[in-house]
Formats: sequence, C-alpha cells, structure tokens
Amino acid sequence: MRVGRLDEWVDAWRRLIVPLRREFGFEVHGSWVDRDANAHIWVVSYEGGQSFAEANADYWASPQRERLGVNPAEFLVGEQVREVEQVL
Repeated sequence: MRVGRLDEWVDAWRRLIVPLRREFGFEVHGSWVDRDANAHIWVVSYEGGQSFAEANADYWASPQRERLGVNPAEFLVGEQVREVEQVL
C-alpha cells in the first residue's frame, strides 16, 4: 500500500468495490487491515457459471468498473493473490 493511503483505500473499497463485486456474483467473506505491514487483506470467492479467473476478467473489463473512478494503482504497490481450497 502506498504510504498514508491505507484508510482512503479501505473506504473506497468498502463503498465502491465491494458492492460492484457483489453485483458481479462475487462473495466477500471478510477484510482485515494489517497496519504494521501497511496492508489490506480480503477474502473473496465466486461460485457462478464461470471460473473465478473468467469472472474476475469480466469484472475488470466492465464499464461499471471503469466508472467507479478508483484506480488501484494509485493505492497499491503490489498484490499477493492466493487461490485456496476450503477444508472446513
């Protein structure tokens, strides 16, 4: 996260990104802030007719996403994406 932008990012993420993700069929399971690491962590899933990667690509390519006016590159300096399998 860019220094000093964590709270601003989380606010935009909650207000704009989460509702649109849900419109596209994603479920957001939780979100955490690690202030020591200046990081925002969230868990998202997709159970629709496409793979997660396909649904995610559609989300990013959508006009709705473009209209949000939120450019993650203004906030994020990198990301770590992990695909996991639920066991409980």
